[in-house]
Amino acid sequence: ICSYTLRLTCQMGINVPPEIINENGESVPAAHIRVGPETRHWKAGECLLYDTTYEHETFNAHPTEERVVLHVDFFNILKMTKLEIEVLQYIYEMREQFMKAEGVAKVGAQVL
Repeated sequence: ICSYTLRLTCQMGINVPPEIINENGESVPAAHIRVGPETRHWKAGECLLYDTTYEHETFNAHPTEERVVLHVDFFNILKMTKLEIEVLQYIYEMREQFMKAEGVAKVGAQVL
């Protein structure tokens, strides 16, 4: 699901739990993501693109396997004006200069 938003999220399946048997005896994907009214399932090496301004949730019903995804947030420059792009570039340049001036090499878990 995508709308007019400045930021989108992409997740690529790295470790996707195998299917499980549901209460009806059917084989179904163990892990899913719901964004708005749509539900999707990860596949190893494939990407899902979605808009996190919609209500969203993830679920993994597998009893022993973890779901691991590469999660990347990025700006949707195809929907942005030239001015919006320039403002974001300015903000991130200023942030980088500030961090360097403060001698910050690490913020939380992010290594700069």
